[in-house]
Amino acid sequence: MALFGLQDVNTGYGGPPLLEHMDFQIERGDHICLLGRNGVGKSTLMKLICGELEPESGIITRAPSLSITSLSQVVPIGLAGTVFDVVSEGLGPRGKRLSEYHLLSHRIATEPHNETLLTQLDKLQHTLDMEGGWQLNHRVEMIIEKIKLDADAQVDTLSAGMKRRVLLAQAIVREPDILLLDEPTNHLDIEAIRWLEEFMSQYSGTFMFVSHDRAFVKKLATRIIELDRGRLTSYDCSYETYLARKEAALNVEAVENALFDKKLAQEEIWIRKGIKARRRRNEGRARTLKKMRESRSRRKELTGTVRMQLQDNQLSGKLVIKAKDIAFAFTPGQPIVQAFSTMIMRGDKIGIIGPNGSGKTTLLRVLLKELTAQDGTVRHGVNLEVAYFDQSHAQLDGERSVYENIADGSETLTINDTPRHIIGYLQDFLFTPDQSRSSVANLSGGERNRLLLARLFARPSNVLVLDEPTNDLDMETLDLLEEFLLNYPGTVLLVSHDRAFLNNVVTSTLVLEGDGVVKEYVGGYDDWLRQSQGTLQAQPQKTTPKKTATKHKSGQRRKLSFKEKNELEALPQLIETLETEQQQLHDGMADPDFYKKGADVAAAAGRLEELKEKLENAYARWQTLEDLQS
Repeated sequence: MALFGLQDVNTGYGGPPLLEHMDFQIERGDHICLLGRNGVGKSTLMKLICGELEPESGIITRAPSLSITSLSQVVPIGLAGTVFDVVSEGLGPRGKRLSEYHLLSHRIATEPHNETLLTQLDKLQHTLDMEGGWQLNHRVEMIIEKIKLDADAQVDTLSAGMKRRVLLAQAIVREPDILLLDEPTNHLDIEAIRWLEEFMSQYSGTFMFVSHDRAFVKKLATRIIELDRGRLTSYDCSYETYLARKEAALNVEAVENALFDKKLAQEEIWIRKGIKARRRRNEGRARTLKKMRESRSRRKELTGTVRMQLQDNQLSGKLVIKAKDIAFAFTPGQPIVQAFSTMIMRGDKIGIIGPNGSGKTTLLRVLLKELTAQDGTVRHGVNLEVAYFDQSHAQLDGERSVYENIADGSETLTINDTPRHIIGYLQDFLFTPDQSRSSVANLSGGERNRLLLARLFARPSNVLVLDEPTNDLDMETLDLLEEFLLNYPGTVLLVSHDRAFLNNVVTSTLVLEGDGVVKEYVGGYDDWLRQSQGTLQAQPQKTTPKKTATKHKSGQRRKLSFKEKNELEALPQLIETLETEQQQLHDGMADPDFYKKGADVAAAAGRLEELKEKLENAYARWQTLEDLQS
């Protein structure tokens, strides 16, 4: 039985249908990527699945006791408490009791003789003992450690990217039947994205995700669901195979539409000239023509593509930026860049990568002289015209309309010496006349990025500075932006966590490796991996995994018994054996031949659940004995 299903579902927020006649099922174990252009209804479909929205018509079926957890694109306002507290909230009431236990433990450390607190702690400890709270405690700590978070950090002090990591941990720790991830890689650095790929590729549950990160989709998706013009199409294949099948389907559609339009045109000529001669005999043909006209009126054309046009501009000098032994730090002793030198020439496409909070934007600002280097020198070449795309969209005024954000008081702008009306120019970036007159506050993240690109390319430039331009852009627009940048005759400085985008665009890469070290590598992301033989290490947020809570009785630790010592020595081998069997089962079930051979899928899935529970218990017991021994 499918976990979730839609049958002939329609919805459109009371207006024209946004999603039409949808038939769709989610099977246990599916790893589904939902693809579609910005604004086609992907978030609406996710809301239907998690129950936040009811359809206008059609049937939704759910398996009994189905649990669904979703991770939104938007970080909610008002997150408070420690990282451990917020992640524990994903476990419901038991998670809340875990948070209370750790809070009381911290208080007792400062008030060791407070009898009231000790009594409350003992009561909570007993409750957690009864309901398996320590296994949950281990699960929370493991997720926090793997996502590289500080369990004791206050969430309200974290950056937007780090808050998103916390929410991701909260969603994963629930272990729901279906996990919904809406743009999970947004605002994550490359190391976090790579970890998420590995974690989700080993995830035994069912999940569905929206992403425009092509490398992420290639790694994870076993099934592609495309939302196009209100209809869902399922592709049970890899991303590369989907691209080939999609192109073939579009070619067939184009041929069929052309033949239909040709026949319609012929029938229109006949209806005007031929019907008078044999009126009765051809009444059926007239009715057929009427149906053809109705069918043509219902046809939804493919959404247009963004048209990015290069602006002619005076070339910069051959030398664009020369930095020699530069250093910068906001806090003494914590350098962002130190003793770094580089020479950027006209036509270079430079990628900048590093962990969240490592100072990528700061490095850009130092190179652009928006911040003054505290040591060393930065020299600019001549005739620099810089256009800056900032990831915070600070250049957009949310109180003004889309039109006004481009217009600056004028109805036209000049593109390569040719005046263009702003409404027409905005249509190149897929904004309808109605959208052009609406407020920027109503735009989605992807639409705001498109608007900022439209604003950027409306002005001549010879140096493009792009700080995370790929967030929320659909894949078609990403492809076009790549092509634009490759043909751009000027210089590009690009901060991005999109590995495929970096591979396809940049000629060299600056990597912030921590402690002020910035190194330059020839080529894109994959080239850096090959040259460095290493991985980025997250510097700002150091992992300090919380010790598993131990029982506070007499205040003194007891020694391990002989039996417990033997158990502790045997646990690593037991864990290794269980993990080996678990990996073998994962690998076997990932092989398509596994299902063709008539294997007992239910038995294999049951064994996986059994192994998972045994591993959790073994880890928890190991940690408990280790704490007693230390």
